[in-house]
Amino acid sequence: MVHTKNRSGEEQAMNKLVEIFCDVDDFCRFFIPQWTQFCLNKGYRQRRRQGHMYPSEIMTLLILFHMSHYRDFKHFYLELIWKYHHNDFPTLLSYTRFISVAPSVLVPLCSYLTQLKGKPTGIAFIDSMSLRVCHNIRIPRHKVFKGVAKRGKTSMG
Repeated sequence: MVHTKNRSGEEQAMNKLVEIFCDVDDFCRFFIPQWTQFCLNKGYRQRRRQGHMYPSEIMTLLILFHMSHYRDFKHFYLELIWKYHHNDFPTLLSYTRFISVAPSVLVPLCSYLTQLKGKPTGIAFIDSMSLRVCHNIRIPRHKVFKGVAKRGKTSMG
């Protein structure tokens, strides 16, 4: 019998980071050349030099932030990425520089997330939980949806 060890949390997080980066990088290699081809010229010569971080790295960090438990990006970047993943991103930018560069990947990021969406199946789920609009004492004075809203019943009574 072969005994397999359980993966640690750090190893799973690293595997998820690599998985997301590879997927985003494959998308960027296909999308960004096409996108730049269809962009309009501004009428003057524009800088075409590649920045220190690749767009796929920036997009990966933005996606990881939304998957994390952090409430704001600054703490996510400085406490997690800067401290523990500095070796994973060798050309990591300072926080202020990253914030100034992040809007440049908005269109590719939105396109990537749109690509990930599944096709609608026509099946929808409805939450039938009752919502209390106002306190029972204020019901007669509630005039917002006077002609539309009515008091209803739920399975709870």
